[in-house]
Amino acid sequence: MSTESDLLAAFDAGLISREQHERIVTFLHDRQPAAPAAIIHAAPPKFDLTHVLWYAGALLIMGAMGLFTTEAFNRLGGWALAAIGAIYAIGLTVLGRYFWSVKDLKTPGGLLIAAAVAMAPLTIYGIQDALDLWRQAEGGDPGRYRGFYWLVRGSFFWMELGTMAASAVALRFFPFPFILLVSSIAAWFMSMDLAMWFTATPVAYNEFETRRITSMIFGIAMIALSWALDVRRKPGAPDFAFWLHLFGALAFWGGLTHPAAGRPFLYCLINVGLVCFGVFLRRRIYVVLGAFGIAGYVGYLAYNVFKDAILFSMALTAVGLAVIGLGLALYRQQDRVSAKVDALLPPSLKWLRPAPTA
Repeated sequence: MSTESDLLAAFDAGLISREQHERIVTFLHDRQPAAPAAIIHAAPPKFDLTHVLWYAGALLIMGAMGLFTTEAFNRLGGWALAAIGAIYAIGLTVLGRYFWSVKDLKTPGGLLIAAAVAMAPLTIYGIQDALDLWRQAEGGDPGRYRGFYWLVRGSFFWMELGTMAASAVALRFFPFPFILLVSSIAAWFMSMDLAMWFTATPVAYNEFETRRITSMIFGIAMIALSWALDVRRKPGAPDFAFWLHLFGALAFWGGLTHPAAGRPFLYCLINVGLVCFGVFLRRRIYVVLGAFGIAGYVGYLAYNVFKDAILFSMALTAVGLAVIGLGLALYRQQDRVSAKVDALLPPSLKWLRPAPTA
């Protein structure tokens, strides 16, 4: 195994883990210091074409049996929906286990298991509908199943709880980080449903401020949890915090960016803080969202504060070019910048900065 393609093929086939890949690379580096850098230092790609197709297929399955279900789907009746959800879940689990254990292909196997977990709300909805349990549910009959993904109803509580329980069971046997995305979505939905459950009547579900604040609080909690997982993560272990960071950041930033938030300058400062926070945690999602937020604030200045200043656009162009240049410089010197951040941190805070992810 002397070429980059050999190492990557073995990793993609599940024959070696990421940790084993890194150990082999280190061994080859020690034995052959003059070996080409592309062979020795190449890291396994996370999203090549194969992985994109795998993830896209799993998301299509989840969407087909969730957000994109039609009115005709609901007319099948509760028991039929519960049966469809159960059959899909069992079939996807059997197929996912085959890829995971027999073929040792962890990525497609784990994605199929995640799709199986995503069938939990459909199955529970069907049972509740068949037994007419909506009368005992806070919020009443939620209507079509598709509403689970875009309505806030206390009626959905058991669907969300069941999905989180299914995720926990799946992670026990198939430790695949993407499963946490399904669980995170269910937990986010539950936070908003419970907020409205305890603070508003069913007829006041169009009150968005409570949901906005709840989304931000939930996002902060998810960020704290993912940060803790990052700090405790051992070298070579799966990056379980990735999807939690992604969803926690989106939940917080989405609530922060809602039009009802107000206070544009404070909004800009928080987004600047997100960029710095992303550099500290080595997580790009915070940098990206922070950059979008800063761009939004600049747009606010252009359309409201400086709408009659002709030089504003020219000055802003210069700033934009400077920001791109800064980004290029940071990209080329990211290892040195990261080392500089570590050197500037006092020893009491260094343990809070996670190690780099592979």
